Amino acid sequence: MKKFIVICLSTLFVLSGCTPSNENVLKVGMELAYPPFETTDNQGNPMGVSVEIAKAFGEYIGKEVVIENINWTGLIPALQTDKVDMVISSMTITETRRESVDFSNPYAKAYLAFLVYKDSPVETSKDLNDSARTIAVKTGSTGDTYVTTNFPLASVLRLDDESAAIAEVINGRADAFIYDQLTIVRNYQANSATTRALFIENQQVEGWGAAFKKGSDLTSQFNEFLADFIAKKGFEAIVEQFLKEEKEMFDQLGFTFFFD
Repeated sequence: MKKFIVICLSTLFVLSGCTPSNENVLKVGMELAYPPFETTDNQGNPMGVSVEIAKAFGEYIGKEVVIENINWTGLIPALQTDKVDMVISSMTITETRRESVDFSNPYAKAYLAFLVYKDSPVETSKDLNDSARTIAVKTGSTGDTYVTTNFPLASVLRLDDESAAIAEVINGRADAFIYDQLTIVRNYQANSATTRALFIENQQVEGWGAAFKKGSDLTSQFNEFLADFIAKKGFEAIVEQFLKEEKEMFDQLGFTFFFD
């Protein structure tokens, strides 16, 4: 029987009374603020890569899928308090997060990249590890941590907003801004007259995983589903639907794609 999505939107946690209370429901938390992975259509309905993965998993285990739109900082607490059964929201698997939740096997690979000021003398990412270079970062981001660890000689400009960091590069006040590859590619496309996109050599891949409450049987079920989904080329259909242009641009720039 074809499964359907029950849509339930909230700003912090699940709205009480919105979710059908039966064992045939899979409540999935995500922050619908990162297109095309987690977003909404013109009618406000959840859509995107993570939504399609959740739908496919629900069908695999025979459950209806309820999408809960939850503020990022509330996602893990929602798992811990049984407000959702799983979270799939472009969440990087980290040892710190493993202390609070169980993660599935990685379903995507996430790399960092640099948006570089076009007239900067930087040719490779190694050139940024220099006292004459300034790297803009979003405070507290993975890029902030990566630069602090791997580019100790550079001056680090910490900003609370990624758009402010990008503006620093566009205006030549910073040599580069570090963030996830998709954000970098999109901003390079939007500012190709003043910026360049630069791959980071020899970086350790970050995996995105679905998160579950500690000890949940759903973790192993998702891993079984994921192996089946990959074998059936499920991600190829998702890329064609949501990420076709991005995949082409990644290939042109020599960047490793999420599902390669």
